[in-house]
Amino acid sequence: MSQTKSDFPLLDCAHSPQELRQLSSEQLPQVADELRACLLSSVSQSSGHFASGLGTVELTVALHYVYNTPFDKIVWDVGHQAYPHKILTERRAQITTIRQKDGLHPFPWPPESEYDTFAVGHSSTSISAALAMAIAADKEGKERKTVAVIGDGALTGGMAFEALNHAGDLHKDMLVIINDNEMSISENVGALNNHMARLMSGQLYTSIRESGKKVLQGLPTIKEMARRTEEHLKGMVVPGTLFEELGFNYIGPIDGHDVNGLVDTLRNMRQLKGPQILHVMTKKGKGYAPAEADPIGWHAVPKFNPSEMKKPAAAKSLPTYSQVFGQWLCDVAEKDPKLMAITPAMREGSGMVEFSRRFPTQYFDAAIAEQHAVALGAGMASCGYPTVVAIYSTFLQRGYDQLIHDVALQELPVLFAIDRAGIVGEDGPTHQGAFDISYLRCIPNMTIMTPSDEKECRNMLYTGYKLGKPAAVRYPRGSGTGASHSDDMEELTVGKGRLLREGNDYAILNFGHLLSKAQTVADKLDLSLADMRFVKPLDLELIESLARSHKGLITIEENAIAGGAGSAVLEALQQLGINLPVLTIGLPDEFIKHGATNLVQAELQIDEAGIEQRIHNYFKG
Repeated sequence: MSQTKSDFPLLDCAHSPQELRQLSSEQLPQVADELRACLLSSVSQSSGHFASGLGTVELTVALHYVYNTPFDKIVWDVGHQAYPHKILTERRAQITTIRQKDGLHPFPWPPESEYDTFAVGHSSTSISAALAMAIAADKEGKERKTVAVIGDGALTGGMAFEALNHAGDLHKDMLVIINDNEMSISENVGALNNHMARLMSGQLYTSIRESGKKVLQGLPTIKEMARRTEEHLKGMVVPGTLFEELGFNYIGPIDGHDVNGLVDTLRNMRQLKGPQILHVMTKKGKGYAPAEADPIGWHAVPKFNPSEMKKPAAAKSLPTYSQVFGQWLCDVAEKDPKLMAITPAMREGSGMVEFSRRFPTQYFDAAIAEQHAVALGAGMASCGYPTVVAIYSTFLQRGYDQLIHDVALQELPVLFAIDRAGIVGEDGPTHQGAFDISYLRCIPNMTIMTPSDEKECRNMLYTGYKLGKPAAVRYPRGSGTGASHSDDMEELTVGKGRLLREGNDYAILNFGHLLSKAQTVADKLDLSLADMRFVKPLDLELIESLARSHKGLITIEENAIAGGAGSAVLEALQQLGINLPVLTIGLPDEFIKHGATNLVQAELQIDEAGIEQRIHNYFKG
C-alpha cells in the first residue's frame, strides 16, 4: 500500500519549538516555506487574520529556534501576527478552528498555551509587559530572556514610547523587535545594513564598546564625546538615534525574510546585556501575491480558494452600520465645511474611506493613539469646529480619561460614533463592545443614543451633531435591518422614546439593535414594546407610564447588565418611587468569548428563544 507524501515534511518534524531546535539551520528556509504554506491552507479553510502572519513567518521560526521558549518569554503585540507562532507551538492540528466557537483564541491567550505569555488584542502593550517580565527574570536570577515583538503601526501608540523610556532607564536585559512591514519607519534594506547588524550585535563590537566605556569612566567629558561620536557614526547607516537616546542599543534594519540572517543576529543579541532593539523589515502578505499587493484588503479574510488568487467577493447584503455612518458623514460634510472627523487608525473598519478621499482637509487619522484622538477632537471642538470621533467601543476605553476631562468636563461638541458596540463575534473578549453604555452613563453632560436600525442610526448621528454638546451613538458590527430611509435627516427630540406596541401584563423596554428580536417576542407573548432610543437622558415619562400600567418590565440591551441601560431604568423607578419587578436582559458579568455572533447570542440567551425563555422563567416560572 503506497504512503501519501506529506505536504509539510519538515513541519511534521517541528510540532513544538523543542523539535524545531533539533533541525539544522540549513533546513530553516524550508521550514519557513512550509509554515507559510500551512498558514495559507489553514486560514483559507477557517477565515481569520492573514496578511500579518504571512509577514512574520521567518521571524517566528528564528525566534523559536534561538530562544528557549517557553522558558524564555516572547510577547506579541496585538496578536494578528501570531498565527505562525500558534502553529509552531503545538497547535497546528487545531489551527483551522481559530476564532470559531470553542476553537483556538484569535490572539495569544495564556490559558490556551504556556507559549502565550500575555493576553493581547489592543495595540502597543508588548513592551510594557515584556519589561515587567525582564524585571521578574532579573529577580529570579535564572538567565531568562525576554522579547517583545511590536509592529511599527503599534509604535504610533504613546504607551509604547512610555515603556521604551522606562525600559531604557531601568536598563534591564530585554529585546524589542520592531516588525517594520513597510509602513513607515525605514525604506532601505541591503547588504550594508545586514552586515552592520551582524557586526554591531557581535562580540567584537560589543567588547570594544564596553571596554571603551570602562576606560573612559573617569573622564566624563571625553566619555560623553565618545558616546556622541558612536551615535553619529551609527546614524550614518542606521536610523536608530531616537532609540539610542531612550537608552537602547539599536541594531538594523535587517531583512526579516532571511531566516538564517535573523538566526545569526538573534544569537548575537541574545548574549547582549541591557535593553536592545532589533529593527526587522518584513513584507505584510509575504509569499501570496494578492496579499502582498493589497495587505489591507487581506488583513482579515473569509474562507477562500488559494488557487484562485483573489479574495472572494462579499455576498450581497444589506448596508453595514459602518457604511451608514460613512455615508452620513459625507452627506453632512457636503453642507458643513467646518465638520471635522477623526479616527484612531480605523478608516476602513469605520467606513471612512470615501470621506477621507472626498474631504481630505476635514479628515484626520490619529494612528493607534486613542487618547490623542479624543483630546484632538476636544481641541478642535474648542475652536468652534463640530467634531466626530469614529472609534470602536472597545478602543474608546483607552481614551476614557480624555473623554471625561477634555470633552465632557468642558461640555464640548464632540460626537462619538461608536462602532462595534455589543457582540463582535470571532475577535473575542478583547474586542467585544460590552461596556460602553456602562462607562459612558456615569459621565455628566453626556447624551447616549442606541439606534435600532439604519434610519434611526442616521437620525441619531444627525441629532448628536446638532446637539452642541458631548454625545455618543453606539451601533453594532455588521449589516443593518433593511429599514428604508431617505437622504433626509431628522433631528430627534432628546430623551424621548417611542411606544411601538401595546400589549398585556408586561412591557419590554428595548435599547438598540436587538429590537427585531424583542419585537418577535412581544408579538408572540402579547407584550407591550417600547424602543427607548436614549439611555441618557432616559424617557422618564414613558417609563413611568409603562410601569404604572403593567405588572413588570423587561429591559433588553447588548451591553453589560452591570451599570447598563437596565440599571438606569431601575434607578429611575427608585427615583419615581415605583416598586415593580424588572428583568434586565443583557451581557453577564464575564468576558464574552469568541465565536460567531449568532452562536454567542444564543449561548447568552439574548436571541429570540433565549429572551422568551428568560421572561417565562422570571415572571411565570
